[in-house]
Amino acid sequence: MKDVTKNAIFKRLNGDFEYYARYQRIKQISSRVRVSEYLITTACNIRCKGCWFFEYDFDKRTKDLSKKDEIKKFLISERNRGINTSLIIGGEPTLHPKRLELFAEIMEFNSISTNGLKALPKEGFKDFSVLISLFGGGSLDDDLRAIKPNGNSFSGLFETALKNYKYDPRAHFIFAVTEDGIAHIEETVRKISENGNTVSVNFYSKYGTSNPLRTKYEKRLLDEILRVRELFPETLASHPYYIEAMVTGKSHWGDFGYDVCPSVSVDHPQNAERIKNGNAVLPGFNAYASDCKTVNFCCTSGHCEDCRDSQAVMSWIMINQKRFVKDENLLKIWIEIAESYWHQFVWAHDFRYSAPSLQTSENLNLRNQHHLLKEVG
Repeated sequence: MKDVTKNAIFKRLNGDFEYYARYQRIKQISSRVRVSEYLITTACNIRCKGCWFFEYDFDKRTKDLSKKDEIKKFLISERNRGINTSLIIGGEPTLHPKRLELFAEIMEFNSISTNGLKALPKEGFKDFSVLISLFGGGSLDDDLRAIKPNGNSFSGLFETALKNYKYDPRAHFIFAVTEDGIAHIEETVRKISENGNTVSVNFYSKYGTSNPLRTKYEKRLLDEILRVRELFPETLASHPYYIEAMVTGKSHWGDFGYDVCPSVSVDHPQNAERIKNGNAVLPGFNAYASDCKTVNFCCTSGHCEDCRDSQAVMSWIMINQKRFVKDENLLKIWIEIAESYWHQFVWAHDFRYSAPSLQTSENLNLRNQHHLLKEVG
């Protein structure tokens, strides 16, 4: 935040050096990362129910750019405009490792969103974060995701993803929770824990229904996620504040929606008025279609009334740090939320290798405490 000095942050933390040091780590990585989203293919090896990509025919809007030299030229132009971090989606990115190699060559930080059915090789991609989708949990995951492109169903998709990424430090599950799967949450998180992985929660939007965000048993769902988090604090990384915002769509200052969502493409003409309304957007963020030319409306479907995407909601919270600096407790909550966000990414080394609940002054590996204290007098 430009309008809050380091000294002011230290004072608002009541001189709590541990949290001030944690705040400084967050600001250091936040200042280094400039991200955009890249659809690298319209192809996918499954057809999930509730997948906005196929629900709204994104696979039919553009064709893949397959020429490596043209993809490379595009990525260089992205670096030239200040983007150094990719969130790579599809379709299914693991179907095209040769395209991913270009991101490894050109971008500083890379993450893929995958269904987990096909493993991303370790060779050449050891610094890639692998964000594995999971819908509903338990048997519900197969009901919602284990569907081949020809419409035939199969079983064991979650188990396959666990096998592909067992004890893989790159892997982090993104668990789209739903009230229909309340009974599966504990079992699913336990399996992820036993597999040596971590997980964050998303919200399952029931695309194709009249009200994708409708929840009859909101409190039951929220209570169960929070209960399971207490059981597995080193596995379920999501902060309680974020979990409530994800499930309810509400923060302590307002509701999530298009007018405040920061994950809109800054170069899409339909977002011009949104960008002018004064609410923050991610600097330089664009969501590109697989032709490496078309700028999509936002990070997901563009149907904002049906969306509560985890990355968008988390970005909304993180980019609104100013809403949390009113008192010590709120500021500490924001610091903890930010730590849980960076914990997802293997390339965010200081955060990835310690559970958010265990990030204290004893294990932060602070290099120069006296220097930080000198900064704030």
